[in-house]
Order: sequence, then C-alpha cells, then structure tokens
Amino acid sequence: MSEANSSHATELTSQYIAQVTGDLEHNSKEQERIGHEIEALQEQLHALQHDHTVLVNMQQALGSANPAEADTATTPSVPHQTSAEPKQIKPKKAAATSAKKTTPKKPAAKVSSAKASTEATKPTLVELIRGHLEQESEPRSAAEITTALTQAHPDRSVKTTVVRTTLEGLVAKSHAHRTKQGSSVFYTTAATSEPAAAEPQQEAVAG
Repeated sequence: MSEANSSHATELTSQYIAQVTGDLEHNSKEQERIGHEIEALQEQLHALQHDHTVLVNMQQALGSANPAEADTATTPSVPHQTSAEPKQIKPKKAAATSAKKTTPKKPAAKVSSAKASTEATKPTLVELIRGHLEQESEPRSAAEITTALTQAHPDRSVKTTVVRTTLEGLVAKSHAHRTKQGSSVFYTTAATSEPAAAEPQQEAVAG
C-alpha cells in the first residue's frame, strides 16, 4: 500500500512540475510580447507628439487670429486636455493683451522655428519606416526593413517586433499596404497624397 501511495504521489508531483514549467514559459512569453507592444506604443506616442508640434508650428506660420493663443499652444507638448482649458480662458484676457499684439509675434516665430529644427533632427521610427518604404520600389518584409534601418542608423536600437507593430499601425491608417506571399508578409508604401501634404507644411514652416 505504501509503495502504491508513493508512486501515486511521485506521479502527481511530476504533473505539477510539468504544469508549473509550462505556466512559467507562457508567463515569460506574455511578458516579452507585452513589452514589445509597450515599446511600439511609446514610438507611436512620440510620433503623435511630433505631429502635434508640427501642426502647432503650421498654425502659427499661417497666421493665428490671436497671437496670445499661439504662444500658449507651443508650450503643452503632451495631452490635448491641458491645452484645451487655457484656450477657453484666453478670449476673456484678449482685451488686456491687445496692446501687446505687435510685439510677441516675432519671438514666437523664432521659438517655433527653432523647435521645428530641433524636432526635425530626430526622426521617429514611424518616419524612418515610411521614408524607407517610399524609397523602395518592391515590397519589403519587417526583417528586411529592420536590417536596413539598423545599417542606416547604427545609433538607434531597432527591433523587428517593434518595426512589425509600427508597420501594422501604418496599414491600419492606410499609410502602407500589406501583401502576403506564402508564409511571409511584405509591406509597401501607400499611393496617397502624403508628399503633396508635406509640401505646404514645409512652406509654412519656412515662411
């Protein structure tokens, strides 16, 4: 009886060990997957912040109705909620700042142009991927794009998983196309009006 109980206990222990090992492996894979997703989301957040800065600069260059609003629009670089509150208060102070409308316009233009130049020197991963796809005439896989970006920008840490997630984000926004050949997935740039939209942006910042 004791031998039977001992063998049964040993069998249960082996099953528990196998289950725990499998759970640990699954847990590790989930941590790695979520970590890659967080990195991709951070890249997308940086891209959105960069787009926000460019749009603010374009708004200033095209001529804002109230320069005091343009000054406050350059300061918040993160959430839109914080930038929306001061804009509602500004019209009340418009009368008090009307005497200063002529002076703050030139310094604001200098600050915005300097900010735009510093941002332009640090392209985001989304911009690098889109630029690479526009230069390529044939579909490229995520691994090929990662290799090319790593060679072109050795100072940056480019991971295939992050590149693939970013590419899927571009496909969702119709900024890129995805094609499947066998078990491999390839990406190409979308034939949109993106270059045409970039021209007035450059003219606005330059102006």
